[in-house]
Amino acid sequence: MYFLQAPQLLELEPFTRLPDALRRRQPSAWADANRGGQPTDSFLEGPVFDDAGHLYVADIPFGRIFRIDPAGAWSLIAEYDGEPNGMKFVDAHTLLVADYRNGLVRIDMRNGQVTPWLERRNSERFRGVNDLVLDAEGSIYFTDQGQSGLHDPSGRLYRLRPDGRLDLLLSNVPSPNGVALSPDGRVLYLAATRGNCVWRVPLMPDGSVAKVGQFFTSYGPSGPDGLAVDSEGRLLVANPGLGLVWVLNGRAEPVVVLRGPVGASTTNLAFGGPDRRTVYVTDSTHGQVLRYTLDVPGLALHRAPAPPPH
Repeated sequence: MYFLQAPQLLELEPFTRLPDALRRRQPSAWADANRGGQPTDSFLEGPVFDDAGHLYVADIPFGRIFRIDPAGAWSLIAEYDGEPNGMKFVDAHTLLVADYRNGLVRIDMRNGQVTPWLERRNSERFRGVNDLVLDAEGSIYFTDQGQSGLHDPSGRLYRLRPDGRLDLLLSNVPSPNGVALSPDGRVLYLAATRGNCVWRVPLMPDGSVAKVGQFFTSYGPSGPDGLAVDSEGRLLVANPGLGLVWVLNGRAEPVVVLRGPVGASTTNLAFGGPDRRTVYVTDSTHGQVLRYTLDVPGLALHRAPAPPPH
C-alpha cells in the first residue's frame, strides 16, 4: 500500500521590494477591472533572468518593466501604454512580452524601445494574452486568457511557429495562465486559474494535442498562476490565492511547499542565481520579490529566436 508523505514546508525569504519612489498610488484601468477600483501602486509579474543575472519583472497596471540587479537594486527599463505580464528572452537583447492589451510585444533591452510582435489573429484581437514559453525549435506557446473562467471556459492556448504560422491548440480553458514545458519538450503544463488546476497537454509529433488531462488540483480563492520546471522534471506552481508555491513530482504530489508571508500573492516565479537553484517569486500584493534556494536547479529556458510574423 502506498502512503503519501507530507511535503516539506519552507518559508520564502524576502529579497527586494519595489522602492517607494517607484510606487504609483493612483487609480488605473487595470485596478478598476481587477481590484474593484481600489488604487493599486503596482502589480508585479513575469519574472525572468538575463544572462548577466539581472532579474526583470513587469508592473501590469502601469505598463512598466523593471530590472533588478543581484544586490536587489531596481531600475526602470521601459514604460509604455500596455499591461505587460509574462516575459521571456528570445535572444540576449530582446525581451518578448505577453501584453494583455497589445498581444505579443518585444522590447529592445539596449534602448527600451517597444514594438509589436503579434497583435491579432486573422484580423481579430486577442482576448488578453497572459504568459508564454519557448521550445527548442523556436516555437512560442502563449495563453490568451481575457476574462474567461468557469462561467465562460473559452480561454485559448496558441503556438506561434518560427515561420509565422499560428496554431490554435486549445479554446476551452477556464482562464489559461502560466505555461511550462517538460524537459523533453513533449508535454506542456498549463495553469487553468479559475478551474483551480493545472492541465497536462501532450504535444504530438504532428503538431496537434491529444488526451489533455487535469494533472493537479488546487483549492482556495485563486488558482494556479505562474509555472516553472526544474531539471528533474518537477513542476513548480505559484498559487496567489494561497500565497504558496507547490513543488510537484511526476505524480503531481507536493514534495515541497514554499510559503510566502501573510497576505502574499505569489503570482509567478523564475529560477536564478549562479547555479540556478534559487527560486524567485513575485509577491504582487506587497510589491516585492521573495526567494528560496532549493536542492535542484531550474530547467534552462530556450531562447531560440523566432522571426516576427508578417
